[in-house]
Amino acid sequence: MAEHLKFKEANCKNCYKCIRHCPVKSIRFSENQANIIDEECILCGNCYVVCPQNAKEIRNDVSTVKALLRSGVPVYASIAPSFVAYYGNVTINSMEKALKKLGFAGVEETAVGATIVKKQYELMTRKAEQKVIISSCCHTVNLLIQKYYPKALPYLAHIVSPMQAHSMDIKRRFPGGKTVFIGPCISKKAEAESYGGIVDCVLTYEELTPWLKEQKIQLEFVEDTNNESRARFFPTTGGILKTMTAGNPDYTYMAIDGIENCIPAIEDVIKGKLNKCFIEMSACVGSCIGGPAMGKENCSPIKNYIAISKYAGNEDFHVGDYEEQALKKDMSSLTPRQVYLGRKAIEEVLKKMGKTKPEDELNCGSCGYNTCRDKARAVLQGKANLHMCLPYLKEKAESFSDNIIKNTPNGIIVLNESFEVQQINAAACRMLNIRNPKDVLGDNVVCILDSQPFIEAYEKGIECYYKSTYLPEYNKYVDQTVIYDKSYHIIICIMRDVTEETLQREKKEAMGRSTIEITDKVIEKQMRTVQEIASLLGETTAETKIALTKLKESLMDE
Repeated sequence: MAEHLKFKEANCKNCYKCIRHCPVKSIRFSENQANIIDEECILCGNCYVVCPQNAKEIRNDVSTVKALLRSGVPVYASIAPSFVAYYGNVTINSMEKALKKLGFAGVEETAVGATIVKKQYELMTRKAEQKVIISSCCHTVNLLIQKYYPKALPYLAHIVSPMQAHSMDIKRRFPGGKTVFIGPCISKKAEAESYGGIVDCVLTYEELTPWLKEQKIQLEFVEDTNNESRARFFPTTGGILKTMTAGNPDYTYMAIDGIENCIPAIEDVIKGKLNKCFIEMSACVGSCIGGPAMGKENCSPIKNYIAISKYAGNEDFHVGDYEEQALKKDMSSLTPRQVYLGRKAIEEVLKKMGKTKPEDELNCGSCGYNTCRDKARAVLQGKANLHMCLPYLKEKAESFSDNIIKNTPNGIIVLNESFEVQQINAAACRMLNIRNPKDVLGDNVVCILDSQPFIEAYEKGIECYYKSTYLPEYNKYVDQTVIYDKSYHIIICIMRDVTEETLQREKKEAMGRSTIEITDKVIEKQMRTVQEIASLLGETTAETKIALTKLKESLMDE
């Protein structure tokens, strides 16, 4: 499958939201980057819609369409009936006027193809050859069944989609022409490429809109009074059923939308729990008007439904007759390669995530997978890594942090912004002669230390360092570093006991001073003697004094 949806590397923030919302978990997370596994993807577009960083993008095919328009071959646009919900206050005549300015030879509604398809569905229910019929308009539903539920393939209506039926109809009426489908769906790009020669290119509304702006083309309201347009209901939940004549009373007709609802329904079909049912199945909640390329600003199910309902007519489009075989569509199994993963291998991964007991398996879903065991399977498949388990990382970080605080020789005290003690480690308790941390927790820091360094760090909002601070009440010298963490609203004090080295330094300094004093006295005494000798030898006193003074200065430096 060609890459229709891709991730922008720079934007991925490792939130795992795309994995969490992917119904088939077709996303691989490696090297801090999410990537779609094409052969497993059903192109539902959930990851594209939910990504808070806009790290996913749909492949843009505008350049391909422009090349078709330049080729000299007439190009016809088939526009999905959801356009009235996306653009608002427009008609097919509005779209035709705008798209012809881009160079299209003609513009028609895909609802024409929907009418052709619904007639085939009516024929299938009359023949009653399948005990369950699942509509095949939604390519994402088709891919879901082909890749993950191939046992349900006999129940899928092997009929072309409205997009394909309309393109076939256009090419029958305009031989040699090319067709471009425009709609709210990502998976239609894959459908067009999987069944070559029918649809030549697919654009989403999110691709068309910037192109219109680029050409400074504005959509204008142009009246449309066509009442023969009932198939405009197709992009809504139950829209297929609204257009069908329920000719077989033995069938139950129902509509299911949303992948999360489609999956259990397909499973029930496979298990034989359903009989004599026609199921209209859409991957998107609300059907096509809830498609991934409808845009977040247009995500208004009720408003969109009303727009479609008001625009749809009461009668069918006039369409030509087709041989049943001409509209048949081959849909075979596309099951991705499966690797058997044993229970022992899964449990080994769980152990590495710190889950050694059933109660450790929280199944919180923060990693994107429904259960811890699903996550372990993904790790074994190379789709996930151990560090995606947030409770495991939190526990590991807290354990690591606690070990450092517990075992460091430095005293650590944590205060809140009211200067109350929130945490104090064992080293700080030893320094400050505190028997039990509970004795000071909640007390103001002034009870155990001078509060001025903490106030200064809080008010200045910077790290403050105090070297060899004397604590008279504890007869200790400490190096103090006080940090105000604004994001966590805490003040941290790190104290290093430098009492012994400070006393050693002071003792050495005292000895140095004593030695210099003694040396000074010796030099003074010797200078007098040297002066007497120098006078006898004829040497100048000044030269001798300079030499001895340099000796004295040398001793003072030491």
